[in-house]
Amino acid sequence: MSAVSSRLPVFPWDKLAPYKSTAQAHPDGIVDLSVGTPVDPVPELIQRALVAAADSPGYPTVWGTEALRDALTGWVERRLGAVGVTHANVLPVVGSKELVAWLPTQLGLGAGDKVAYPRLAYPTYEVGARLCGAEPVVYDDPTELDPAGLKLLWLNSPSNPTGKVLSKDELTRIVAWAREHGVLVFSDECYLELGWDAEPVSVLHPDVCGGHYDGIVAVHSLSKRSNLAGYRAAFIAGDAAVLGELLLIRKHGGMMTAAPVQAATVAALGDDVHVSEQRARYADRRLALRAALEAHGF
Repeated sequence: MSAVSSRLPVFPWDKLAPYKSTAQAHPDGIVDLSVGTPVDPVPELIQRALVAAADSPGYPTVWGTEALRDALTGWVERRLGAVGVTHANVLPVVGSKELVAWLPTQLGLGAGDKVAYPRLAYPTYEVGARLCGAEPVVYDDPTELDPAGLKLLWLNSPSNPTGKVLSKDELTRIVAWAREHGVLVFSDECYLELGWDAEPVSVLHPDVCGGHYDGIVAVHSLSKRSNLAGYRAAFIAGDAAVLGELLLIRKHGGMMTAAPVQAATVAALGDDVHVSEQRARYADRRLALRAALEAHGF
């Protein structure tokens, strides 16, 4: 039996271990910029919601409580400008990483299929392709890809790690191209609240998608906007047919968000103040770090 792990690259943080050991030997210590994990507190209103839902002895549903689905649809319409969003257009996931890693498998992709993602990108896009045996393909401009065999196209705006934001015109052009060629688009928008030099736009905005969600899905996470990386709180929104198929599979796999985390997500999506406060913290750090890097010739 061939181990699935043999298809995968070295885990990114494992690659960093020897460099971290070298840096720690420096007499003045190090500033660890390796793993982007939140260090600020979870907002109190979210903690309170989590604690209030702690007495949850029963199994949660994969599709989430009605309150959660209302919160997801409401936020998608209010924050992303999407229209006509129903419960069938949203689905909670157990953090965005598991979604990215297992999506190609859950879509039934495999040998002979292609999964495309930006040339400089989150490593898990490649991992997802390799887990199911599909061919990973990188791009600079997705509309220049050969669409033959291309089944899944990952977008990422704002980009991790480059910070690049795709304009509304760029997104519209890419979505139109993908629809023309029957390519499913998943847009990783986990940093949508953290665009600095341009205002990020979702693929679900009617100016981009034409007011319908055929062939497009947006991925959102509360890890950075709300400091909930430890909660594993995320969701997808878009094409109801795609989400319905994923729901059928995920029910069998027990891929359910814990009930207290569902309640915490409702609280987080209902409050914009903590998001603005966290954005301001990141902006201050970005300003200080950028000045330091530029002073050293970067």
